[in-house]
Amino acid sequence: MRFAYYEKLSPRQQRIYRQSDAIDTLGLPPGLALSPEIAAIAEALHEDRRADVQTACQSLIDALTLGYHVPKVRVRVLATRPADGEGELHGLYEPNDDGSPPRISVWMRTAQKRQVVAFKTFLRTLIHELCHHLDYELFALDETFHTEGFYKRESSLVAALLKQSLGDAILPKE
Repeated sequence: MRFAYYEKLSPRQQRIYRQSDAIDTLGLPPGLALSPEIAAIAEALHEDRRADVQTACQSLIDALTLGYHVPKVRVRVLATRPADGEGELHGLYEPNDDGSPPRISVWMRTAQKRQVVAFKTFLRTLIHELCHHLDYELFALDETFHTEGFYKRESSLVAALLKQSLGDAILPKE
């Protein structure tokens, strides 16, 4: 199934969309044990320590980009999500053409109630933004689109990370 905006894309963009949609899984790179990084993110979020959340997120993303053999990404963890009349911004991937590393920004507090985001929601957002980077760098797509395949890749990677972490039983309860 294609999302409604597909019809508004140029023929070139539709081709890229279909390429993205055809890639529906993304496992962990072999040999990575990321439970400590996942646990560090969960703990720092639970304790509302933004700087520690950022450090743990950067560590996780560094390990994943190294494992996938793609260029590094800088991670910024910011306080409260920006919002407008249409909703809240959860995360943002910013590719750079100037030679500096691309950047992932994620926010750890909701806009309205300013509550710390639930761990799984936060992790999914972080991985969602990484998947945009992987579209460019791992899959060599000229653009990154939200396709069913994109969401399946995101879900498969989040599930693999959680399975590894839950298997090691080191995540704090939400």
